Amino acid sequence: MKHNVYESAVMINAALDDDQIEQIISRIRESIVNNGGEIREVEKWGRKRLAYVVKKSKIGYYVFFRFNSPSNIISKLERSYSLDEQILRYLTIKLDSDAVEYLEKNKITPIVEDTDIPSAKEIITPVVEDIDEKLEESDA
Repeated sequence: MKHNVYESAVMINAALDDDQIEQIISRIRESIVNNGGEIREVEKWGRKRLAYVVKKSKIGYYVFFRFNSPSNIISKLERSYSLDEQILRYLTIKLDSDAVEYLEKNKITPIVEDTDIPSAKEIITPVVEDIDEKLEESDA
């Protein structure tokens, strides 16, 4: 069976503890994998204020799952979303090759703290001092 690339956006009730949210995320992962899917990426956006109240919640926790799977598991996955009371909204779309290429090309790399990289203050201070010197010279 042909596997397609899908993206599933899930809004979880943000009133839950972080552990409970992680349990829901891992349950969704397991559901995808157990039904023959392969997780490509899980993108956690975190808690965001909603534009309007959704199921009596003003804040939602957003998670995006990108995965390869046969098309028949989407209905099972969305059925499990609708049965879970802690999932406020969801949307699953099929990504075409252009969208997959765009996402791969524009993937955000995590920032790793490195002691060799100067801080912003270390970069800006010499520039400000140089400007101050030039201003003093022009006043004289």
